[in-house]
Amino acid sequence: MKFGIHHASWLDSPDPAEIFETTKAKAQWAEEHAFDWFSVMDHMIQIPGVGPPEEPILEGWAALAGLAAVTSRIRLATLVTAVSYRNPAHLAKIAASVDLISRGRLTLGIGAGFFEDEYRQYGWAFPPKAATRIRQMEEAVELILKIWTEPRTTFHGRYFQAEDAILEPKPLQKPHPTVMIAGGGEQMTLRAVARLADACNLTRSDIPETQHKLAVLRRHCDALGRDYDTIEKTLVLRWLLARDTAALAAKRERLLPRGSSPGFVGTVSEAIDLMGQYRDAGIDLLIHSDGLNDVESRELLVSDVMPHFA
Repeated sequence: MKFGIHHASWLDSPDPAEIFETTKAKAQWAEEHAFDWFSVMDHMIQIPGVGPPEEPILEGWAALAGLAAVTSRIRLATLVTAVSYRNPAHLAKIAASVDLISRGRLTLGIGAGFFEDEYRQYGWAFPPKAATRIRQMEEAVELILKIWTEPRTTFHGRYFQAEDAILEPKPLQKPHPTVMIAGGGEQMTLRAVARLADACNLTRSDIPETQHKLAVLRRHCDALGRDYDTIEKTLVLRWLLARDTAALAAKRERLLPRGSSPGFVGTVSEAIDLMGQYRDAGIDLLIHSDGLNDVESRELLVSDVMPHFA
């Protein structure tokens, strides 16, 4: 099993002018310490459960382009881009550029979108039905895959259009960059993964739910003639770690607001046990959502947890 870091909060420094420098330092640290993945939010304002909407946050793709130039090995991704934030042909161009800058290390993480306040603030139409947004996501991925791989692309969809569109230079990865679809909707989203994606992402799923969602994905793959094993299964979860229960209690009191839902809170030994269960359930890549910016949890992952899964 591989490990990643998701940069959910950009507040490693109290100075907003240093926001990229601290993000760069975290990505480089992750690369130096055997993490395989570093992802960033693609939101214009911070989402509920991570921070207040006024929290400073960089535009995700601009940040990825910068990180692509200052890292050399680690895979880079958005977790995730909502389909409505950019015209998909334009998104294909942005992603192809980041893939080239990174020398072929991009994963395009994409989802249907959910944060209605963000849509309203930025003037984007928010389809009220999730099914509509999921269909838009599927159509966007279809267009992106075509424009990444065809000399010229004409596409007349229900939601998106392209007319004799040229995208040059093509992405470095062949046949195209990795596409990861986020979400666990059983009727539409996981079917879209089976039909179109190279990877899936589940969020905050416990072990029984993870097992169930992956079983649903397998059934969709069987129905569509897709090899289930060719899909990378990823999961993102916030991990708050300490060496022992006394240190954990103190950290919980210091870092977690009352009534918050932090993900996993536990000792190193408890984390090793749970991560082993995720591995056995079928997760290939376990991503630590670093929304609390807790340096010790990251360091404990490296020193005490990850060696058990090498």
